[in-house]
Amino acid sequence: MKYKAVIFDLDGVLCHTDHLHYRAWKQLADRLGIPFDQELNNQLRGVSRMESLDIVLRAGGVEADLPQREQWAAEKNTVYAKSLDTLTPQDLEPSVLSTLQTLRSRGLLLGVGSSSKNAPRILERLGLGDFFDTVVSGLDIRNSKPDPEVFLLAAKNLGTPPKDCLVVEDAVAGVEAAHRGGMDAAAMGDAARSGAGEYTLNEFSELLNITAA
Repeated sequence: MKYKAVIFDLDGVLCHTDHLHYRAWKQLADRLGIPFDQELNNQLRGVSRMESLDIVLRAGGVEADLPQREQWAAEKNTVYAKSLDTLTPQDLEPSVLSTLQTLRSRGLLLGVGSSSKNAPRILERLGLGDFFDTVVSGLDIRNSKPDPEVFLLAAKNLGTPPKDCLVVEDAVAGVEAAHRGGMDAAAMGDAARSGAGEYTLNEFSELLNITAA
């Protein structure tokens, strides 16, 4: 096989918590008097919490020192983290579990590379807590995508050279991170519509065709 490992982004790939992020960011933005819509929310995909906050503040022309920004970021995360309690295995994207099981049966190593510090908790809620060979989250890295740190650390943990890893991403920043790390990318969602990635996935299960070669 061309690839020995597959590294997945989490939100927008394995599941969708975008609507939960949207509600949490909008609640904060409304309190700060900043207009917040889906277009602005889309700019936050694949970006760390603090960088996301900075994008929101710039959009509203709001300036604040670091302690205040950290307080606002924590406030947003409290709302978001509480909403994660609503997640169940039924929130997995269609065909995710069966596809992951087939990939594992083929001997491929599986990892998660997410900028979210909540990634381990989300995986637990989805019933995938022990499914992956490595999970690298925002708790483990200093630099968020498009920096390749999260994917390079995942590859290192898997003991697999970057060139033998395939990254599955839905954000353009995530595809760029994969490329900067020397990895191919299969694009979904926004990334696919932007023409990013070596492969385009219209359905998650199409990953089986790519990795069969």
